[in-house]
Amino acid sequence: MGPYRSWGVVFADIGTSIYYVPGILYAQVGTHAALFVAMTLVVFILLTMKYGEVTVRYPEGGGVVTVGTRAIHPFAGVVGGVFILVDYFLTAAISALSGVIYLSVVAPSIGPSVVVVSILALVALGVLNWVGISESATASAFIATIAFISQTAVLLAVLVHIGVAKLLATFPLILAGQPIGPLGLLTGFAGAFLAFSGLESISQLAPAIATPRHRTTHRALLLVVSTMALTSPLLTLWSTTLLRAQKVDPNQFISLLGGFAAGPWLQIEVAVSAALLLVFASNTAIIGSYHVFLALARMRFFPTMLEQRNRLRGTPHWAIFAATGIPILILLKAQGDVNFLGDLYAFGLLGAFSVTCISLDIVRWRERRWGNHKSASDAEAIAEEEDQPRPVSPFVFGLGVLTTVLVIAAWCTNLVAKPLATEFGGTVSVIGLVIAVITHTVQRRQGKALVFPIALGARRLIIPIGGAAVAQQRGSVLVLLPPPDGPLAAVLRSLEQSANGRSVVFLYHGSPTTRSTGRLFEVVDPYLEDRAAQVAFSRAEVVARRLRLPRQFVYVPHQIGATGVRQVWRSVQPGEVILATEQAADLSGLAIDYVRHDSTEASDIRHYLKRWASA
Repeated sequence: MGPYRSWGVVFADIGTSIYYVPGILYAQVGTHAALFVAMTLVVFILLTMKYGEVTVRYPEGGGVVTVGTRAIHPFAGVVGGVFILVDYFLTAAISALSGVIYLSVVAPSIGPSVVVVSILALVALGVLNWVGISESATASAFIATIAFISQTAVLLAVLVHIGVAKLLATFPLILAGQPIGPLGLLTGFAGAFLAFSGLESISQLAPAIATPRHRTTHRALLLVVSTMALTSPLLTLWSTTLLRAQKVDPNQFISLLGGFAAGPWLQIEVAVSAALLLVFASNTAIIGSYHVFLALARMRFFPTMLEQRNRLRGTPHWAIFAATGIPILILLKAQGDVNFLGDLYAFGLLGAFSVTCISLDIVRWRERRWGNHKSASDAEAIAEEEDQPRPVSPFVFGLGVLTTVLVIAAWCTNLVAKPLATEFGGTVSVIGLVIAVITHTVQRRQGKALVFPIALGARRLIIPIGGAAVAQQRGSVLVLLPPPDGPLAAVLRSLEQSANGRSVVFLYHGSPTTRSTGRLFEVVDPYLEDRAAQVAFSRAEVVARRLRLPRQFVYVPHQIGATGVRQVWRSVQPGEVILATEQAADLSGLAIDYVRHDSTEASDIRHYLKRWASA
């Protein structure tokens, strides 16, 4: 996917907000709505910088789940995943309902039955996903383009109909009415984040983005920022000031604004394009949520039942059922009240933003500490070679921390200002985390330790700092783990005899996979599908924990080959390597000082010993 199609998928999600947010904000803050959208737009631009980096840094996808897991702890990834699920559930519900409401402009007869029609639309989307027909990036980009052209046409029509002078007179109206105090500013700023929900989509698209990823991502996000900056503030301003907002349906503001400026033809066109885009956004939310379910199940934090695929279509029916059924329950509870759904929205959206921002700040901080001994040109060269983000300057790092503070401030404000969102989002999150804890506990009692290794990149091993990755420790032990059906037990016994309290790096060279190209929003992480690697790491973790050895884990995907194993050896510079004889080819051609053998009737275990020259 190039910049255009990437923009299309993101805009098909984030660009739908303009169809219902002005009405929701108008009910809360009146004509001040555009002011708060403009304020939040500034933070949105800062957020796109961080999400662009997450997209490039984690090409396997997963967004908040992946960055939380890699930067902080697997449970942080689970928390982020639960937050984004709350956001997806509400996106599916509110998009389906808003789409039907806009469609009622063209077909007024469905007006009294919008809830029933919305539920039927969700059921139809669930069936389509069960069948295996999901939206393509090309279709999303096509619909997003039509919607953007329609929104731009409304802006131009209003400009021609009213004139520049009268339009400029609408800007002071955002400050009219009761004075806005500091608390009102903070509350309005926090509530306006709803206008920019959907940014998480870009990080979920990472596996499908064309290389070089950093260039494609930056161009796609530039398009996203440009289109949102053009449409969202102005459409919010003019729909809340030019229309008789108190006498028209606020859930049809944009369509009615088109009719106000250019007559019925534009009103109908906007209604139809809005309905199409909102249905696509609802389907995107269903796809995103069931792929988060699958990722958490593969991480062994959600029941593996969610991974089951039906024999008829080969689709994960339980995950799709949950991703569709929960939004339907939300719609039944809301009874067609878009403002009610808007009040529920803030918790998951800002919670996921907060986890992502904190996690990326931690990653940047670690890499700045590790990179202090490298020249800027060397760091730039490494980033270019690996298609990774460039090292951030102190100014950009500080700007990122400021973004995190602003997002967390908005989230904390909504926790108090929107008790319904806190109650709903908190309840769903607690249920999700309880399921994760129970599943994790059951795995532990079955003797299955959950390990999340560092994955070797495409060309070289980048060594971050601390517990997050492999640190260079000369004199440590590098253990090449064979498959569980091989001499794994013999290798681990040999480690027990020779570890002597040294730090250990466990390495597993991945198994070949036959997976097809990932679908939209699917997390493409070979380790999560390599059950043999998971079992081997689990057994190694049990032994290392019993011996109280400092340990780290590295996973080398199969497609990288033995070159990746040798890269790890050079990066770690271990004093000793323990491996089975059948793994010797992975380290062939290296300068080893001498070899010791532990031979038994069942296996032959080798110990490669090396004295490294002083740095």
